[in-house]
Parts: sequence; structure tokens; C-alpha cells
Amino acid sequence: MSLPRPPSGFPILLLLPLLSLPAADTAGSAPSPAAPITLLAGRLLDGRGGRLDGATVTVAGSKIAAVDPTAAAPKSGVTYDLRGLTLLPGGIDTHVHIGWHFGKNGKIHSGDDKDETPGEAMLYGVDNAALTARSGITTVQSLGASEDRELREFLARGVFPGPRLLTSLEPLSEESGPPEALRKLVRERAAQGADVIKIFASKSIRDGGGPTLTQEQLDAACGEAKAQHLRSAVHAHGVESVRRAVLAGCTSIEHGALIDAPTLRLMAEHGTYFDPNIDLVFRNYFENKAHFLGIGNYTEEGFAQMRKAVPRALEVFRQGLATPGLKIVFGTDAVAGAHGRNFEELIYRVEKGGQSPMAAVVSATSLAAESLGLAGTAGAVAPGLEADLIAVEGDPLQDIHALERVVWVMQGGRVIRNEVRCPPAP
Repeated sequence: MSLPRPPSGFPILLLLPLLSLPAADTAGSAPSPAAPITLLAGRLLDGRGGRLDGATVTVAGSKIAAVDPTAAAPKSGVTYDLRGLTLLPGGIDTHVHIGWHFGKNGKIHSGDDKDETPGEAMLYGVDNAALTARSGITTVQSLGASEDRELREFLARGVFPGPRLLTSLEPLSEESGPPEALRKLVRERAAQGADVIKIFASKSIRDGGGPTLTQEQLDAACGEAKAQHLRSAVHAHGVESVRRAVLAGCTSIEHGALIDAPTLRLMAEHGTYFDPNIDLVFRNYFENKAHFLGIGNYTEEGFAQMRKAVPRALEVFRQGLATPGLKIVFGTDAVAGAHGRNFEELIYRVEKGGQSPMAAVVSATSLAAESLGLAGTAGAVAPGLEADLIAVEGDPLQDIHALERVVWVMQGGRVIRNEVRCPPAP
């Protein structure tokens, strides 16, 4: 089921009902606790590799209170009858650019555009967040822009629907300076409230993907991130840049489209998470070429480089699946045009990359949560975790395209999409 988009430039949030918002407390007293929500699931994937043919899930506030491996209607009644559907954790995309959008001139927006106010730019971010959440992605990591901080806080208030948002704020790159300057910038990002440090250790794939930071620079940046109790996500395409980042103790490698089997083994040995972005980002660029062409390194040569990288990236992914102990997580590098299409990446991994459907689901739920430091917060259907849940038509283990048929979404205990009948017919 595809998600219809509103007219170009019109924020989808304005089309969404606000019935899920808490009522105003005119008397000034604390609102009464909401009654528990009861879900009957015909099939449940717990996000950790487990499956139940029928389950009752109870949600209290923002958290999952109980999971009963039966789908019999409880005496207290049912809030949502999902027995004809598959219930699973909401998806976690570890690499997006939530604010990227096409501007009024139809081209990819840049901070230098003079015909767009900061307020308008923020509305596009809210629009992208709503599309993403309603498609079944309930947590994203945005890498990165300074304005993500305000959007993160806005979404956390629950005023409008959107995913849980983690952000790196502004990234670090070869222009950031020598090791000591990088350490200082990491400390600044920590003070500014970054959830993760984003580091560019190689050129864009459009420019060949060669290394840009020395071992000493990466040691400084990733080492200071650890000292600040922050993760580090490193943009690196080739063997040398990935090797340096792994030896520096970074948390995750983003892309890695040009690496080889020994480098994949090195990542596995060091426990480095691998976030390959092998389909949606490329396909979206090709589909929207006219919107990007002529901006920065979006040139004909740059597009040719991306087309050359597609089969190479797919082969690296397949080699990664064959690498014992390598932790491959789900990330899309979603930019303008790709928001709300995130699960298309997972479908490609299964159909073209050969990943098993269950492993794909785990990579986009509990394993992705682990990589973001959220293992105790989200990513699984288990008591005590946040109630980030989605229901899809069909069984993703039999037909991975079921992930395109999201009909019900709960984020933090709040239903933000509902196309099922509730309560069930007697």
C-alpha cells in the first residue's frame, strides 16, 4: 500500500487529524491516567528473531506492559483488533537526513537559498517526519544538521506525529582541522546536545570515495566521542578510510560501498556496526535526477559514479552477510524524495541481497536499536520497552513486501495511523 502525498510543498501534518492529542486541562488539575490499551495480534514478530502465532499485547502509557502469547479477547475488552495482521516493532532507520527537501524552485534545498525562511524549512522537516512515521519507521537517526535539534525537541513533545529523532547536529570533516580542533568540536557538539558524532572520513561516492582524514584525526574524533559518552558514525566508502575508522574505535561505518572481504572481517572483529545504504538512496537520486543535477557535486559525472557504485555496493552487502559476526543494521540515507519510502531498502536487501526476511526485520528493529544505544528503550515487543509498534497486512517472513502495507502505527503508546476497525465486531 503506497502512502499518498499531498500537493507539492503542502505539509502533510496539516492533513492529519489531531484527535490523538491530549485534551486541554481547563481546570488546571493533572489529567487522569489513560486506560491501558489492549491489542490482539494475529501474528507477532518480536524484533529479536521470535515469532508468535497470536498474541495479546497490553500498553500502559508509552510502554509495553505485557505480552501474552494468546490472541483470545481479554475480559476487559479490546482496543485494537489486529488479528488479521502482523504486529511487529516500528522500524528504526539509523541514517536519514530528515530536513532535506526540494525547494520552491524544484531543486534540492540548500542553506544558501534566499527564497525560503527558517520556518518554512522546519515545516518541511515536520512533513518528512510525519511521512516517515506513518510509513512504519518510529525512530530515526539524522546525520546531520543543526536544525535537527529543534525538530527533535518538537517531536518529543508529541504535538505532531513523527519518529523518535536522534541527531548528530553539524558533522565533522576534513575542513574541521587537525586532531586537537576535532576534539574541541566533539566537545562542542556534546555541549550542544548531539546524540552522536557524524564524521566524514572519505569523499562522496560522486567524487570517488577516497579517504580524507588521517588516522590521527580519526583517533582524535572517535576517541573524544567516547570520552564524551557519545557514539560516532563515520561516512567512509573505501578500504583505507573504513580501516582507519575501525582502528580508531568508531561505532558505525556508513556506506562502505567500495570495501572488500578483509575489511568486513576487520569490522566484525572490532564489533563495528555496518550501515550499508545500497538501494534507496541511489534509486531516489536517479528518479529525481532533475531536482539534484547542477547542485554541488550532483553532476553528470557524479551520477555516473553512483551508477557504477550500485552493483559494487550490492556485492559488498552480500559479502557482509557471509561475514561471521558482522552486525549489519538498517539505514537508508533517506534524503529529499525518499522520506516515507524507507522500507523499500529492506525489501531490496531481501530480494536482491539475499538477506533472510527475519534477519532483515531484526536489523531494522532490535539490532538497529542496539547500535543507537536504545536496546533498553525500543526495537522489540517486550514488557518495559517503548510501545513503538506497527501492523502490516500479510506476513513479512513470507512476503517482505508486507512492509509496504502498513495500516496501523503506534509511537510511544500513541496511535498515529489507524486503518483498522476497532474495537472488533462482536
